[in-house]
Amino acid sequence: MAIENGAGRNFLDVFPGKMGQLWRFRMVLWKLRPAPIFVAVVAFASCSQALKFSPDDSKTVLSHQTITAQNPADRGPFKVASLFYGSGTDKQRREFRDGVTLKTKTVDVSPFATIQAAQAKTRKDFWGFDLKKAPINGRVWYPEGAGPFPLALIVHGNHNWREFSDPGYEYLGELLASRGFILASVDENFINGLSGENDGRAWLLLKHLEAWKTFNESNDSPLKGKVDMSRIALMGHSRGGEAAALAATFNRLKYYPDNFKQEFKFNFNVKAVVAIAPVDGQYKPTGQFTPLENVNYLLIHGSHDGDVSTAQGLRQYERLRFTDGQPWFKSVIFMYRANHGQWNTVWGNKDSGPRSGRTLDLRTLIEPEAQRQFAKVVISGFLEATLNNKREYLPMFRDHRTAGAWLPKTMYTTRFQEAGYHALAEFDGDIDLTTGSARGVTISSEGLSTWNENAVPFRGRGTDTQNHNAVWIGWNNRLVATDADKEEAKKANGGKPVPSWQVKGKPAPPATYSVSIPDGLRSEWGIGDRSVVYLALAATSTKPGPRTPPRDPKKEEDEKAAEKKPPAKGAPKPPTPPKEPPKPKEKPDETPIELSVELVDTAGHTARLPLNRFGVARKPLDARIYRREGRDASRFTNIYELIPQTFVMPVADFAAASPSFDPRQVATIRLVFDKTEAGTVIVQHVGVSTPTDPAFLAAPIPAGQTEGKGQGAEGKGQRQGQGQGQR
Repeated sequence: MAIENGAGRNFLDVFPGKMGQLWRFRMVLWKLRPAPIFVAVVAFASCSQALKFSPDDSKTVLSHQTITAQNPADRGPFKVASLFYGSGTDKQRREFRDGVTLKTKTVDVSPFATIQAAQAKTRKDFWGFDLKKAPINGRVWYPEGAGPFPLALIVHGNHNWREFSDPGYEYLGELLASRGFILASVDENFINGLSGENDGRAWLLLKHLEAWKTFNESNDSPLKGKVDMSRIALMGHSRGGEAAALAATFNRLKYYPDNFKQEFKFNFNVKAVVAIAPVDGQYKPTGQFTPLENVNYLLIHGSHDGDVSTAQGLRQYERLRFTDGQPWFKSVIFMYRANHGQWNTVWGNKDSGPRSGRTLDLRTLIEPEAQRQFAKVVISGFLEATLNNKREYLPMFRDHRTAGAWLPKTMYTTRFQEAGYHALAEFDGDIDLTTGSARGVTISSEGLSTWNENAVPFRGRGTDTQNHNAVWIGWNNRLVATDADKEEAKKANGGKPVPSWQVKGKPAPPATYSVSIPDGLRSEWGIGDRSVVYLALAATSTKPGPRTPPRDPKKEEDEKAAEKKPPAKGAPKPPTPPKEPPKPKEKPDETPIELSVELVDTAGHTARLPLNRFGVARKPLDARIYRREGRDASRFTNIYELIPQTFVMPVADFAAASPSFDPRQVATIRLVFDKTEAGTVIVQHVGVSTPTDPAFLAAPIPAGQTEGKGQGAEGKGQRQGQGQGQR
C-alpha cells in the first residue's frame, strides 16, 4: 500500500532505511484504523434490545373521517408577516437586540426565579443582563389584514440555555398566522437551567400579555388594533406547559400566593390553554398542586417521551373544574411513539441531550414531521374551536376517530370532559366500594373476580401517582374445572389424560358491574334523550383465574362424609396420576377488551350496545424508550402508561337499539363482561351529561364499525427511535 498522505512522506524522507520501513508498516496500520472502530460500533449496536411495538390498529381505527370541515392543518387564506419585539439588551441574538420592531421594557423576575451566585456572573456576561432586568422578547407570526385577530402565546421549556428554543415553533407560527391567528413564541431561554422557576415562567407570560396590550393600543405600533384581546390562548411545552396553566391561574389572582407584596393586576381574557408534554408540580403554591378552572384545556403527550416520561399533565387535567355554566371542555390526546423534543424543531430527538442516541432507542420514534403534523391538526383545531368559535372541530376532542384522515397513522388515546359532566362514580373520597361520588349513588356487582379501588399509578418507579383513584374490575366467565370436566376432556382426547391447565370448566353467566342513578339526580341533571353516558376505562393484560362456583352446602356435606368413611377392606389403592407436563409460558394477549354497556330504566327495560361502537379498549401500549435490554424495566414500574380512554355514549343510541327503553328514566348503568371471556379493566370515571353545546356530539362514527383489531406493527412512515432534565 502506498503511503500518500503528506505526514507519511515527510517522516520517511527524514528516516530512510529500516526506520522508514518500520514507520511505513505503522502507517499501514494507521490507515486500517476504521476496522476496529467498526467492530466497536457493531458491538455497541448489538447491545440494543429488539424493537417491540404494540399491534398497530390505525388502519381500522382511523378509517373514517366524519368531520366535514377543512383540515385545520391546511394553510389558510392569509399572507403571513413576521416581526420581533424585545427589550434590546440581548448580547447573543441580533434579532432581540437591534432587530426589534417593537421595543419593550425590562422586568424584574427575581422574586419568582433565582440564580445561584456561582452562575450569576457567567450568565450576565453571556446575556448582557440579569434577572432584575429580564427582557420581554418574542418572535411573532401574524396575518396580513385589518384584524382584529385572536392571540396565542407559546413558551418553550427547559433546555440548554445556550441553544435557543423559541425558534422551534415556527411551523405552528406559519400555519396559525395563515389561518388568522397571531402567534408569539416567547423567549425565556435566560431562565433555562434554573430550578424552582416555573412560577417565573408563568409570570413572564402574563408580562408578555401586558406588552401585547400596549402593542394593540399604541399609535406607533404596526399591530395597533389588530389584536383581539378578548380571545387569548396560552400554550407551553414541558416546563412551559405547566407555566401556561399556572399563568391562567395567576391571571385571576390578586396576589402572588407566596408573597402578598407581589400584587397581580392581569385579568386578561384567557380562553384556552395548550400543554405539550408538560411537567406538573414543579411549582406548588402554598404547597398545593395548582388549581385551575373555567378555561378550555388541551393536553398532548407522547408514549416514548424520554424526558417527561410520565404523562404528568393528567393530574392538571383532573384538577381542572368548570363552575360557571359556560361550554368549556378539556381533552387529552396521547400519541403512540411520539417523544418529548420533536414538538420543537430545535430540540428534535435529543430528549436526553446531545448524546441521546447512546441511551435512548431513537429507532422507536415516529417521524418528526408526522409528530408535528399531529400537533398542527389538534392545536389548530383546538384554537379554531375555542377562539374562533368554529364548533365543527369539537368532535375530534371527544373522539379522535372523527378526524381519522387528518391524523398520522399511529395509535391515540383520548380523554374528554365538557362542562355539563356530572360524576356518578370517581372512586375518591371514601373507602366504601358500594357508594358513588354523588348523593344516593350505589354500586353493585355480580360474578367478579377482582373489585378494589386504588390510586392510578404513573409508569415511573416509586409512589408517584396520577392523584386520582380508580376501580380495578376483573372477571372470568369460566368456572373452575371439576373432576367431571377433566373426565370429559380425557374422553375427548382418546382416553389420554389432559393437563389440568388445558381443561376448561363450564361457562358461567357474564360478570357485571352496575352504577345506579337515583331519581333525584336524574331529575336535577335533566337526563333524557339528549344526554350521554361517560366511561373512562383502560384495559390491562391481567387475567383472573377461573371463577369459583357458588357454594352447594349439601354437596360439601356429602364430600366431608365421604372423606371420613374408611376405605373398604381389600380395596386397591387408586393409581398415582401421571406427572403433568409444565404449563408453557403464555404469550401476552394484546387483543383489545370487548364488553357491553347496558342501560336499565325504572321499569326494568334494558338497552345494550357493544363498547367498541364508541371506541377501542386497547391493552396497554408497549413503550420501551431505552436502547439497552432491561433498562426500561429497571427505570419504570411498567413499560406503559395507564391512560383510560373516555367513551362518550349518547343515550339516544341505546333508545334506538331498544324501543321499549325510556331514555328519560335511566336508573342503572351496567358493564356486562359478555364478550372477552376473562380480563381486568380499570375504570376511572362513570358519569352523565347533557352537553352544554350539541356540537360536542356531532360527527358520530357510523354504527357497526369494528374497532381495535390488531393489524400488526407496520411502522410505515414512522421512524424506528430520547430528557434534557424535566424540560
